[in-house]
Amino acid sequence: ALKPGANLHELEKKRQGKVQKRICQVVLEHFEKQYTAELGDAWSRVRDVLTSPWCWQHALLLNRFSQSPGLESSLAEQGYQPAFPAALPYLPAAFRCYSRPAPGRFPAQKHQPGRLKDYYLLNAASLLPVLALEAEDGEDVLDLCAAPGGKSVAILQCACPGHFHCNEYDDLRSRWLEQTIESFIPGPLMNLIRISKLDGRQIGDLQPEFYDKVLVDAPCSNDRSWLFSADPQQALLRLMQRKELSSLQFQLLRSAVKALRPGGSLVYSTCTLSKAENSDVINLILNSCRNVMPVDISGMARGVSQEFTFLSGMQQHELLVLPERGRAWGPMYVAKLKKVSSA
Repeated sequence: ALKPGANLHELEKKRQGKVQKRICQVVLEHFEKQYTAELGDAWSRVRDVLTSPWCWQHALLLNRFSQSPGLESSLAEQGYQPAFPAALPYLPAAFRCYSRPAPGRFPAQKHQPGRLKDYYLLNAASLLPVLALEAEDGEDVLDLCAAPGGKSVAILQCACPGHFHCNEYDDLRSRWLEQTIESFIPGPLMNLIRISKLDGRQIGDLQPEFYDKVLVDAPCSNDRSWLFSADPQQALLRLMQRKELSSLQFQLLRSAVKALRPGGSLVYSTCTLSKAENSDVINLILNSCRNVMPVDISGMARGVSQEFTFLSGMQQHELLVLPERGRAWGPMYVAKLKKVSSA
């Protein structure tokens, strides 16, 4: 803690100290080899951003359930602008997100029981899966891997589902999810929300053909945070176990397909650049589930092409956000599928 009377120079030094995280060399070497092969020339620009936390940006998703007069004008004064253009295929009026080109983050709000927060701080790219999902009022919606809860909160900024099921298998993360929901959603709406700690791989069998929309924001290699693993041994273990993630992701997706009603759609997302956890998993589902079809999301990608940089050469049903200077959002992979009939 800083001593009373600490000057601004000390405060700045403390802030810089926090920013100067140490890059984990074993992870960087692993990524270097894989992503040079998968991304080509784009990798050096992406690496430049991922290894420079001082150039990272944060967006604010405003909470439509809290009254915060003056917040939007205050954001405008500080250079914040709407993060998403109005010309998107799906952008509900109540959905308000702000960002600015300058790095740094707006002050976070502390959790206070009984008091709703005014905004959620996030990586703007993490809202693309929610906009791709296109939840509508009255629909039955499942967020299969919901913690820490940012995407669940974002879905509720877009629509008022008839039934909203937020699931998180991990005990600690589930408590985090509960606190997030409690911080953003008013009491009366809580009756529409079910929070569970089920194994996501089993929900399709437990609730077959129950949901209109399913979001699978899958456990993945979190490239941004893995690069700053404090413990090299843990980092090595993660890299060894990384190969098993695509199997888990495939099982979660298969469960999501079972949980969908015919005609319903699902969005799959990760925050990794890894092809094995992205396109490969989606292709496996498309090849093994005959009742699933890809859904074109290129209209959304075109609509936000000024705000985000995408990897070229992707299929129309998928996109991959690449972080770059001034647009340091992502990594974020998004794919959309539709269930056309019962199995």
